[in-house]
Amino acid sequence: MSSTVATAPEQATKQDSRVARPRRRVPAPYFLLIPSVVILLIGMGYPLIWQTITSFQEFGLSQQFGQPAPFVGFANYIELAGNPVMWGVVGRSLLFMAVTAIITLAVGLLLAVLMTAVGKVVRLTLQISLLLAWAMPVVAAMTVWIWLFDRRRGVVNYLLDMIPGVEMNRFAWLENPFTFFMVASIIVIWMSVPFVAFSVYAGLTQVSDEVLEAAQLDGASGWQRLRFIIMPMIRPVIAIVLLLQLIWDLRVFTQITMLQDAGSRASEFDLLGTYIYKLGAGSQDFGMASAVSIFVLLLTFAISWYYVRSLLKEDEQS
Repeated sequence: MSSTVATAPEQATKQDSRVARPRRRVPAPYFLLIPSVVILLIGMGYPLIWQTITSFQEFGLSQQFGQPAPFVGFANYIELAGNPVMWGVVGRSLLFMAVTAIITLAVGLLLAVLMTAVGKVVRLTLQISLLLAWAMPVVAAMTVWIWLFDRRRGVVNYLLDMIPGVEMNRFAWLENPFTFFMVASIIVIWMSVPFVAFSVYAGLTQVSDEVLEAAQLDGASGWQRLRFIIMPMIRPVIAIVLLLQLIWDLRVFTQITMLQDAGSRASEFDLLGTYIYKLGAGSQDFGMASAVSIFVLLLTFAISWYYVRSLLKEDEQS
């Protein structure tokens, strides 16, 4: 009897030790991630390494036929730093990025709020229209837009010319830098708004109806509910959408290239994407083109740093 009583605390201690013992982490999820990580490293790591190495070399047309590329160190970067054309393209790209991203976010936000306010039929019609605009291939869409702004047969010139006092007959939209980038902004915004609208609308559907009803009962107007309740709750969605738009609009290429083919290919009509393309494929100066590409990569990191830092702060607080 005494031995049984004496062993009871020992059994309890053993059970407590078994409960307190930390569980072993199962390595299966990490093994399942290995193929994806390897594919990502091969797909993105190799081009990045090649671009970095080439940016420190004099890599021209002869190097593509087997001649060794001379190592020039930071000569390409130093030449870019003193090139006024390069900085003109950078300033133009940053301005284009900021304007198009902000307008895209504003229009997408308004459409998302509209989809929450209208009836089912109108909302479904709007969603289908946005989805069709988003799904349209870029080349097909650009063909239509170039035709709309054509100086001789363009519908835009025809409609504007019908306004009394407005002379738009044979107006060349794509031969002036200001109107060229205005048309480019309209096209990029038109192609990007559906993504923003759907993303913000998905965030709006997660806002609690009870909270909005309580605010309405307390006397909050529609604008106050939007500003002080809805916007703070969907701020993470807006932040990531704005970040993606800034990155995409900084690297825009296809729209600018096709508009240049229909208008002018002068350097005043270049953004970073077309500038890199002209340096590499046009001038066969792949070393300089790689240096500009690395600069764009660093610029993208700088733009993304604020959002990444915010994520890290939120993770530490949680």
